[in-house]
Amino acid sequence: MTEVPFPDARVHFGVFFQGVNHSTVWSDPSSGSQIDFETFRRVATTAERGLFDAFFLGEGLRLREQDGQLLDTDIAGRPDAIAQLVALAGLTDRIGLVATQNTTYNEPADLARRLSGLDLLSEGRAGWNVVTTDNAWTGENFRRGGFLDHAHRYERATEFLTTAREIWDSWSDRAIAPSRRSSSWLTPGAVRTIERDTDHFQVAITPTLPRSPQGHPVIFQAGVSSQGRDFAAAHAEVIFSPFGTNFEPAREFADDIRTRLVAAGRPADDIRILPGTQIVLAERESEVEEKKRWVLEQQITGATALSLVGQVWGRDLSHLDPDGPLPAEDPEQSVISGTRGAQRDGQDRVAIAGQWRELAESRGLSLRQVAIETTARFGFAGTPGQVADELTRWVRHGASDGFNITPYLVPTGLDDIVDWLIPELQERGSYPTEYTGTTLREHLRLRPPLTRR
Repeated sequence: MTEVPFPDARVHFGVFFQGVNHSTVWSDPSSGSQIDFETFRRVATTAERGLFDAFFLGEGLRLREQDGQLLDTDIAGRPDAIAQLVALAGLTDRIGLVATQNTTYNEPADLARRLSGLDLLSEGRAGWNVVTTDNAWTGENFRRGGFLDHAHRYERATEFLTTAREIWDSWSDRAIAPSRRSSSWLTPGAVRTIERDTDHFQVAITPTLPRSPQGHPVIFQAGVSSQGRDFAAAHAEVIFSPFGTNFEPAREFADDIRTRLVAAGRPADDIRILPGTQIVLAERESEVEEKKRWVLEQQITGATALSLVGQVWGRDLSHLDPDGPLPAEDPEQSVISGTRGAQRDGQDRVAIAGQWRELAESRGLSLRQVAIETTARFGFAGTPGQVADELTRWVRHGASDGFNITPYLVPTGLDDIVDWLIPELQERGSYPTEYTGTTLREHLRLRPPLTRR
């Protein structure tokens, strides 16, 4: 019998409302607005009905471009994450609320206060996905336009997070008067002034807010480079990854993170590993492939395929037939711009074109089919029972602690997961039947913040 290393493990779910991408099907008649608040409310409350741990938002500081033009085939633009989540805090009771905010273009005194405000108003349900923003193109929107290289961004992020934690720890546990009969509302000497003078920050602040019931916002991180993994092992409490489709790469990543945690002096289970994924469900096994194909073809339309291949070729290909072959001419020798996103930032056009030609020739694929094969991050597809079996296998064999799900439709994309999949997981004992805590830290079964142990 195969040993099950984590026989009692349960699946943790988050929902990633991406807002900027071509994987959310915006053109289907059942698709709602990508920006109206009602869409965010519907997704967040459905996730809460399904006992999800967290509702997660990205950042997006600049509209994506391709060859100097706004990328008009994709969904673009989204409200500020903290503003959205504060509004959702008043309409939800339990689900965690996670904002992506970068450390390159923010300042720690300001961002720590805004996150602390979200944490207090939600009564301990805030999370912060710490990102460093990986391109100079985004930086052109700011006065420091793209001046930090990869190593220095993580150096700044470490100083930023250290400062934010000092700010969150600046109020003593007994700072506020315990009763109305106390002589003063704020205990004298209970708030400490924070001063830092480093290469990145000059801060002198007497923080304005106490801690929430969970102590600090839960720290998320998404980097998979060696530096990103080390940063997560040293500082994060949840890590996202792109390994949400195939079991073995996911387990190798999880094992690597656990090894790095121990090397950093932390317990091997001190972080929750939640790869991003997509889940496609069909009631009957005979319907699975048809549903999966429908999703892929809606996500990568002919226009989107021409745009994706045009990114590699470095020119407008909209005059071509997406169901025809790849362009006959090679692209010019240069690297791909990161203005569309990080997936192919800095890669060699000619090398990718060569790989795609080999793929097309060996499998007889059209331009659009090549785009589907080379860009889709599929995730899981099956009947509710089949997917429940697979997700349970992942968490009980150490490949992840759960998943951060991107619905392919909003606002209805979680309905099948909540109504069909979660009961199957609960029957297997691999999913909770109720919220047992009130804070995000409790939902994720995390220890106290690193500076408060």
